[in-house]
Amino acid sequence: MHPESNRMIILVFLLGMAIVPLVAIAECIPIGFHPEGGAIKCFLPSFFKDFLPLGGLLYIFLGVATIEEIAKFLVIKIKVLKSSELDEPLDIPLYMIIAALGFAAVENILVLSFPEKPLLIKEASIIIAFRFVGATFLHALASGTLGYFLARSFFTPKQKRKLLFTGFTLAIVLHGLFNFSIIKIGENMMVKNGQIILVNPQIFYFSLSALIAILVGLAVFVTFGFRDLKKLASICKITTNQSANSNH
Repeated sequence: MHPESNRMIILVFLLGMAIVPLVAIAECIPIGFHPEGGAIKCFLPSFFKDFLPLGGLLYIFLGVATIEEIAKFLVIKIKVLKSSELDEPLDIPLYMIIAALGFAAVENILVLSFPEKPLLIKEASIIIAFRFVGATFLHALASGTLGYFLARSFFTPKQKRKLLFTGFTLAIVLHGLFNFSIIKIGENMMVKNGQIILVNPQIFYFSLSALIAILVGLAVFVTFGFRDLKKLASICKITTNQSANSNH
């Protein structure tokens, strides 16, 4: 395995950070400001919730998870896939994870800087735990999963669309389920007089269990995916061999 250049690693991380404002705009589609308070009015979430059945749930999957997974993928597609520094299969999920970590870093800062409501210290601590641990791992592992299927597609070009569809579907569905679990945990937990109170313990613990299961499942998949990719010949060698064969 060849070490990746620090320049490319830093660049991909920064690009992952840079796409967050664009993703925020895409997830909102601003159409003005609310008369009271001056908050930005968003078209996309309102459209899902007002005009589609199960709109709130669909927005989590289609309006958030899908946009974020596509955005992180585009960083790699535009900057990495055609780079001469991409010389082995494992590079693809590694760079996907690096872009995801950059994305998660900015997203976490924005969530804590602009909360939907004023937070007590204990509430902020809980959110930090979920965001900096849970959401960061989620972004990295979901992108790593998609990166595995993307790397695999180089070796089976005839199945490229199928592999990419599978990778995107897994990443988006599990990302959406994670976000849904986070929302349910937040809805069923409150802080009163400095004490954490569970509004509905059954939903809270079920959502927490689902969240943990998603992260563990993704971690196991990515671990075995990395082992699988280590066994494959480098993309560079494959390209060279294919070129040599075509010249005979």
